[in-house]
Amino acid sequence: MVLVQLLPERGAPQAFIMFMSVIFSLSSYTLAFDPYKYPRKTLQCDAVRREPVLEQVKIDLSYVDIGDAAHEAIIMIHGWPSVWSTWSRQIEALENENYRLIVPDLRGFGYSTHPDDPKSSHTMGDLTQDLVCILDNAKAPSAVCIGHDWGSQVCYEAARMRPDLFTAVVGLVVPYIPPAGPYVSVKQFVPELPKLAYQTFFDRQTEEAAIELNKDTRRSLRTTLRTVDSPPPDDFLKSETSFMDAWKDFDEIPPIPFFTPAEEDYMVASFERQGFLYTFGFYTEENRQLSHALSHEHGNFTLPQPVLSILPTKVRSILETLLITVDNKFEKDPVADWGAAMKLLNSTAFLPDLTVKFVEGAHWIHLENPEPVNKAIKDWLRTLPSRSRRHVVDEL
Repeated sequence: MVLVQLLPERGAPQAFIMFMSVIFSLSSYTLAFDPYKYPRKTLQCDAVRREPVLEQVKIDLSYVDIGDAAHEAIIMIHGWPSVWSTWSRQIEALENENYRLIVPDLRGFGYSTHPDDPKSSHTMGDLTQDLVCILDNAKAPSAVCIGHDWGSQVCYEAARMRPDLFTAVVGLVVPYIPPAGPYVSVKQFVPELPKLAYQTFFDRQTEEAAIELNKDTRRSLRTTLRTVDSPPPDDFLKSETSFMDAWKDFDEIPPIPFFTPAEEDYMVASFERQGFLYTFGFYTEENRQLSHALSHEHGNFTLPQPVLSILPTKVRSILETLLITVDNKFEKDPVADWGAAMKLLNSTAFLPDLTVKFVEGAHWIHLENPEPVNKAIKDWLRTLPSRSRRHVVDEL
């Protein structure tokens, strides 16, 4: 998760920010998405628990399966903090397009359980095996993988490890991060990119972070799922000892702008099932090091499959337009300019069949500005060859 930030100059009344946030929230509502109308499937999958003792265990994985009569499957992978229902706008756009939509809760999120080891049993290899288990259960011989945030990296890694199953990738916001070079800890980037500090908090004080976020699940989710026009405070994400401290002067945090109250309630209930502890696996040094080591063991860093990367662009906010005194330093996602990051990472060298699209919005572009995102996805999907013409060998 990474977020946008934009606030009026210091001293602007908190009530005014709340009022504007509610106005923008109401204006973003479309016809209500009802997550309860989609039945969930649950299966048991093999998993590894590495700590405190290495052992094989079983975990429950939950997914929604829409349009199972269609031949072409799409699997949608959420990021942090999210569950399957955050793909609501894409589900609505694609469910009548003759695609089968397989939309899971990742391990440790919502209705999917975890091996009880967030530090070292949440690697990219683990998550790929979870997706393979789900596709096998769904009897889907292959799928296009669409991911957002950390889900993008899961899709890229799944496609790298199992190109026989994951025939194409759509990555929202986060570009492909090739694991070709030596491992570098995120803590080394914090001095230059202070909004990565929260990741070191989740890594070093994992249980303390879970206690803090579990104290008020709704408040914790509201801090994170913001838009350009309903932003967090400037200091948000900059602390290595607290995730919530930047919001301490807000008695109430505005509702999630792109959800109806019912959608927000569903997400809160989903996170209250297990809490946040097992969702922090993306951020721990152990999982990151193990993921990097596995990719180097495989030795293949290029994805031959078609890839669509949808990145957020700089956009002028409504608040900036209305409040002339705003000191706006907003540039896409505050943690990174992902277009520049793609160039810096040399991602294109490892993606020979890459298409890049830019969409106005911030970190949650698929919810904040779904129409152009959905159009880009649908247009690109129509260019893909039939599944029957593709055959590649898996790397696992």
